[in-house]
Amino acid sequence: MPDQLLTIGELARRTGRRASSIRYYEQIGLLPEPERVGGQRRYQPDSVRTLAVIDTAQRAGLSLDEIKALLGAGQGSRDAVEELRSIAARKVPQVTAMIERAVLVRNWLEQASRCECPTLEECPLFSEDGDRADDGCG
Repeated sequence: MPDQLLTIGELARRTGRRASSIRYYEQIGLLPEPERVGGQRRYQPDSVRTLAVIDTAQRAGLSLDEIKALLGAGQGSRDAVEELRSIAARKVPQVTAMIERAVLVRNWLEQASRCECPTLEECPLFSEDGDRADDGCG
């Protein structure tokens, strides 16, 4: 029904996405090509949900290729849930490593913020074992 279809402007308004992003998602296959009415794109109402899935997945750190695989499994199917589990299982170690790295960086920066060394040459933060500059830096 054409009355239920959404224009690209309405879809953008409802989802908080730019029309250019919506067109890009079509181009790369995240959104199906919409119907055309009078040459204008018209989207099914379920496109709002698809864009919500894309947004949430991006915020969770999924790549566009991973999102495409997730959506390709079919949102309303158990296959999609299995794909989600598979992607999540692969991502958890990556995120864990990023968190561990971020903790190391934070600790180094906290030590650097307390540094009272007269020069960088004398600062243990810049030695080969600089991540362990607990003695004599601050």
